[in-house]
Amino acid sequence: MNEHIAQLVALQAIDREIDLIEGKIKSEQNGLDEQISALAKREAVINDLQEKISACEKEVRTLEDEVAEKMNHVRERQSKMMQVQTGREQTALLKEIEDAKKSAKENEEKIISLMEEVEKLKVEAEEEKNLLKGEKQLVAEETEKVRTNIESINKGKKSKDNERRKQAKQIKENLLRKYDTLRERRNGLAVVNVVDGVCQGCYMAIPPQKFNMLLRGDLMFDCPTCQRIMYYTPPVEEE
Repeated sequence: MNEHIAQLVALQAIDREIDLIEGKIKSEQNGLDEQISALAKREAVINDLQEKISACEKEVRTLEDEVAEKMNHVRERQSKMMQVQTGREQTALLKEIEDAKKSAKENEEKIISLMEEVEKLKVEAEEEKNLLKGEKQLVAEETEKVRTNIESINKGKKSKDNERRKQAKQIKENLLRKYDTLRERRNGLAVVNVVDGVCQGCYMAIPPQKFNMLLRGDLMFDCPTCQRIMYYTPPVEEE
C-alpha cells in the first residue's frame, strides 16, 4: 500500500475511535439534558397552575366585593321602605331589592364554583411540586454520575488525541488538510477501500482502468463520485 495512504488509513482509524468516544460523551450529556429539560417543563406546568390559582382567587375577591356592595345596597333600600309614601314607590324598591339579592346570589354561586376550582388546582399543583422535588433529586444524582462517566471517558480521549497528533505529524500538510476537509464533508469518512471496483464510501463503481491502476497499490486516486481518497486492500482468503 502507498505509504501516504497507509498513514491516512491509520489516522482515520484513530479518528473513528475518537468519534466513538465523543459520541459516548454526547450521549451521556444528551441524556442528562433531556432530564433537565423535563424538569423545566414541570416547573412551567407548576407556574401555569399558580397563575390560574391567582387569577381565580383575584376573581373571587372581586365577586366578594360586589356581593358586599349589593348587600349594602339591599340594606339601604330596605331602610327606605319605611319612608315611601306610595305603593308605586314601594313596588319599585322591592324590585330593586330582589334584583340586588338575585345578583348577589349569582355571585355567591360563582364564588363557590371558583373556590372549588382553586382547591382542585392547588391539589394538582401540590402533586406536581412533589414530583418535581423527587425528579430534582434524581437529576442531581444523575448529574454527578454523568460527570464521573465523562471524566472517565475523557481520560481515554486524551490518550487517543495524543496518538492522533503523533500520527498526523507524519502526514504531509496539504494531504492532511485534504483529509480533514473530506472527513468534515463526508460524514467522517475520508479514506475508503475499493471492493470489486466499487467505492466503499459512496458505493458507486469506479472506471475499470482506474481500478486496475489502484490494484498496483502505489498510487493515490480520488473517487470520481464522492472525491474520497481511495485505496485497495486485497481480500483476506479464508483458510
